[in-house]
Amino acid sequence: MYRLVMDDATTAIAYLWSDAENYWPAAEHDDDLTDPFSPGSGLDLFQAAHARLESLGVRVPALRLIDRDGSHGPAGLAIVEDVQGENLEAFLARDRSAAAPVMARLAESLEAMRGHRAPVYGKVAVVDGGERSRGTSCEGVVLDRALRDLTEAASRDSRVADARDRLRERLFDLAAAVSPRAEYAVVHGELGPDHVLVDAEGNPVLIDIEGLMYFDVEWEHVFLRIRLHDAYQPLSASGLDGDRLALYTLAQRLSLTAGPLRLLDGDFPDRDFMAGIAEYNLKRALESAHA
Repeated sequence: MYRLVMDDATTAIAYLWSDAENYWPAAEHDDDLTDPFSPGSGLDLFQAAHARLESLGVRVPALRLIDRDGSHGPAGLAIVEDVQGENLEAFLARDRSAAAPVMARLAESLEAMRGHRAPVYGKVAVVDGGERSRGTSCEGVVLDRALRDLTEAASRDSRVADARDRLRERLFDLAAAVSPRAEYAVVHGELGPDHVLVDAEGNPVLIDIEGLMYFDVEWEHVFLRIRLHDAYQPLSASGLDGDRLALYTLAQRLSLTAGPLRLLDGDFPDRDFMAGIAEYNLKRALESAHA
């Protein structure tokens, strides 16, 4: 991502999807878009997600230019509006009371996303394109991913390795309690406060949207709870499934352990920050093993 400054001092943001700028180590199923949790990266995913959110009245940076054929760079390129306000994370830290109207508007956006349903789950680009995702249910896909994350985390940290059998049993118990579901909502997938900018009018603007998918809305709210802690309350929603919340909470703790540890295998620059994320979520996951 680059900020472009024009001769007249106006600005724009360029998204360039280039493998040379991807810090994540390659993993199995990375290129399989029918896996809802394969990396949300690429121009097609971005454009489908942008169109869906705009159709729901959810604020996203305005599109200025799309380059698919490499005319302006070595990979897929999108030029979008430069929303120069601070992100929601910084706003909440600076003045939570002043951020209240932004949170209320974000809650409205989440409700609009929740209200748009699909009969199948998966990435918006896949589902809106008429294709189906692999697996048989959201909870099944989450369980499979959590088991992979557990294996990865155990290979990198002895504390997880020691608790692996208990965590595995806990995952299966939580998954067994989940009842079937036949409709799925639009979710961002990683909607932390750093993925919400605040524009000059105080509107929340969603960014990093390529992972947008149709999925259980509980997945979104677990992530929001983890990231926002006690600031989450204005975004709380009624009617969430407690069994799904329990399964998805442990699954996300394992993901937020295994993912950062995997990223640290490479040359990611902010290593202390990433290690802190892994350590915090590792401890919360281990607490669940003793629940």
